[in-house]
Amino acid sequence: MEIFLMVLFSGLGLFGIFNYVKSNTEFLETKVSLSKNENVKLDEEITFNFSGRVSPGSVEESLKMEPAKDFSLRWSDGNDSFALVPNGNWKRDTKYSLNINNGRNIFGIGFRGSVDFQTEGYPEVVSIVPSEGEKNVLIDIEDPISVNFDRPLDGFNVKFVIDPMGEFVSQLNEQKTSVKILSKGNLQKGKRYDVKIYVKHENSPEEDYEKTFESYFETKPEELKNWDKDITVRLSQAKNYTEPRIAEGRYIDINLKSQVMVIFENGKIVETYLISSGKAGMDTPEGSFKIENKALKPWSKKYSLFMPYWMAITPSGEYGIHELPEWPGGYKEGANHLGIPVSHGCVRLGTGSAGKIYDWAEIGTPVIIHK
Repeated sequence: MEIFLMVLFSGLGLFGIFNYVKSNTEFLETKVSLSKNENVKLDEEITFNFSGRVSPGSVEESLKMEPAKDFSLRWSDGNDSFALVPNGNWKRDTKYSLNINNGRNIFGIGFRGSVDFQTEGYPEVVSIVPSEGEKNVLIDIEDPISVNFDRPLDGFNVKFVIDPMGEFVSQLNEQKTSVKILSKGNLQKGKRYDVKIYVKHENSPEEDYEKTFESYFETKPEELKNWDKDITVRLSQAKNYTEPRIAEGRYIDINLKSQVMVIFENGKIVETYLISSGKAGMDTPEGSFKIENKALKPWSKKYSLFMPYWMAITPSGEYGIHELPEWPGGYKEGANHLGIPVSHGCVRLGTGSAGKIYDWAEIGTPVIIHK
């Protein structure tokens, strides 16, 4: 009788436990999760974790990947996680879904699960120098083609195609985020150059290169031999064709042939101005000079004229840059002579222009005069 009661109570106990487990299965439910949240690298294997031990066979039979991708699984010893190893690289910048439709844990309880993950994209170009469509470009070792990416290029191969450029050299910075490119030979003047950038993962075959960026620039044209008679056109020509003779700091460039002054700062054109230089027989001297001294409105005893915004370019003061001369009564020479060499050797500027140059150029600013 006692044995019967013990068996009865034991049976009732097991029955109660069974019914309790059956009606309270939350703690036996199986959940699946990723071991990382950030984007997956293109050749990376991914670890999936389960909240408890599972039956590997049931999981593998019901496993589905969207979009489809060949892969293999490597289970942990405890069967509570697996590493998903792609057969070949993942597609770049793609959202994948891993679905388990009829898995079972070690208690035989079925479960479903779905996990999404995103693969990384290729490094992207954030800036390029020269900028797209830039004109009058001069490329040299101090001003190469420069391409900046949004992140390091580790794990990727980048191919640059520059047409019609021939051979070129490139240099990657220490952070592996910027590439400088320089042609081994001189670029053709007045030519359009197309820049195309292709990227692939370092483990991918050559045919996997994808074009990710393109741009173009135009080199500076050949030096102009014939200047336009139209003043507006001539000033525009000066901006397009005048090349700097000093790369650093400010300097004044005076072209006696075009009768145009171009001011430069660090090799870049700031502005162009029409001038009038010395007439035949009283020519403005060519050569390298500098601003020796300045005066707002000095009086010329030699010519009995005011020379507003005077900037001497020789120590003797014989030659200088100034605004159109002015009589004592206030009459100023007309601007119609600008663009024509009619002065007695100095370089004349128009009203307003001279004041701008006077304020811009400090004493010691270089002045180069040429034809």
